[in-house]
Amino acid sequence: MIRTVAGRELRALFLSPLAWSLLGVAMLILAWLFLVQIESFMQLQPKLIAGASELGVTDLVIAPLFESGAMILLLLTPLLTMRLLCDEYRSGTIRLLFSSPLSSTQIVLGKYLAVLGVFGLLLLLAALMPLSLLLGGALDLGLLAAALFGLGLLLACYGAIGLFLSSMTEQPAVAAISTYGLLLFLWIVNLSGTDDRSSLFEWLSLSSHYRPFLDGVVRSGDLAYFLLLIAGSLLMTIHRLESRRRGD
Repeated sequence: MIRTVAGRELRALFLSPLAWSLLGVAMLILAWLFLVQIESFMQLQPKLIAGASELGVTDLVIAPLFESGAMILLLLTPLLTMRLLCDEYRSGTIRLLFSSPLSSTQIVLGKYLAVLGVFGLLLLLAALMPLSLLLGGALDLGLLAAALFGLGLLLACYGAIGLFLSSMTEQPAVAAISTYGLLLFLWIVNLSGTDDRSSLFEWLSLSSHYRPFLDGVVRSGDLAYFLLLIAGSLLMTIHRLESRRRGD
């Protein structure tokens, strides 16, 4: 049942220009940033060799690329997730879903799986850029794997939050703006200063849990944070859908 909902949602996404446009824009910007980082590395390379620096192409190209990519995808995710449940509400097809044998959990997980499918394709395409450097040099594959893993977890959080906020309104524009606002707040909340609350804000921040992955560090605390955020968002979406089902 979950795969049926996911397949239906994926077909709807890829039969419309939305998913293709978002993938195209994301890859165009990432490719441009990748080429800019390569150019900067080529200019720095003589100084790195002269100074016997341990920094390599993975540190100076891949990590900055994925850090910038996280912000770019933060801007694009609301456009992908805003219609997931909003359109069902506005068109009235949510009643058909409620009258089917599907549970609210299956509906939510199916739509979330569709979002992960789009993000998975984007991750695959993004991974091809740094992997292309293997044709002319060496990469720290461990750091690359950690960075890809971290970006995957981050995108999974983006998608779960976007799905939840899409379940809260019938207006896609409202869902998109609220998703963008919440994601941006979670990204910058650790810039609050050095008072007693700073440790709490640091823990709440998406960026503070994502950046260790760019250094090749996979910590259990960061994994727990991402998994809790994903699970919490999905559970709230299921609860919201159940409330609407009872209301209908």
